[in-house]
Amino acid sequence: MPSSSTDAAMLLDRARQGSTSSLGRLMGLYSQYLKLVVSSQLDDKLRKRVSASDVVQETFYEAHRDFAAFRGESPEELLGWMRRILVNNLLRAVEQNVYAAKRDVRREVSLDHVRRGVERSTIRFSALAAGREASPSTDMQRQESEAALAASLAELPDDYQEVIRLRHLEGLPFAEVAERMDRTSGAVRMLWLRAIKQLRDAQRLVQHADATPPAGDASGDAAAVDHPAVGNSGSLSSGPLNSHTQGDTE
Repeated sequence: MPSSSTDAAMLLDRARQGSTSSLGRLMGLYSQYLKLVVSSQLDDKLRKRVSASDVVQETFYEAHRDFAAFRGESPEELLGWMRRILVNNLLRAVEQNVYAAKRDVRREVSLDHVRRGVERSTIRFSALAAGREASPSTDMQRQESEAALAASLAELPDDYQEVIRLRHLEGLPFAEVAERMDRTSGAVRMLWLRAIKQLRDAQRLVQHADATPPAGDASGDAAAVDHPAVGNSGSLSSGPLNSHTQGDTE
């Protein structure tokens, strides 16, 4: 995995010169991030039938195959290009695995619907990666932070991953997170706090050389309990495919 903006740019430059191994390494940087984006678009039933790993692998295959058609010049443009491929593959996977025998239902899930959902999850995850950090960052630094965060998140226990996904990527209120996880609201709040702490601890280990302090503190955690990180645009109220997401009220 590239460890800096310079490394990512160097891998892309080598890939444009014909190095398939460099392209593979660069794509690998975003593997966990893209899996998380896919998972955030599926409700519990769909997640059992549509594999996020398969959707991402198909996206990487097509990106490798069509890389000559990529016209961007930066890793962040490459990620944006792969996200567009991902949207098409996600919609196709949902249709093939779930709606093949229900032609009338297929009309309810459009390419635009999936694209908007992916964009919303991307915004939410960007907000989670940024935390309460006040210092500006470049697009490349932001995406590196998101990729590193996704990799750290993938190492957490399953219930920690789920509570963060539901709370931050789907933007659900704690009452609905509790219902989805079959726990009390109070138990879910405590689980969320432990998950965020462990995620931040993991980030401190992999970003120990970063001069910027980890986002948030005890008072920030308390304030964040009732307001998931969704950026400055306010509540984002569209949930995963085939499910309804409420606003952040209880």
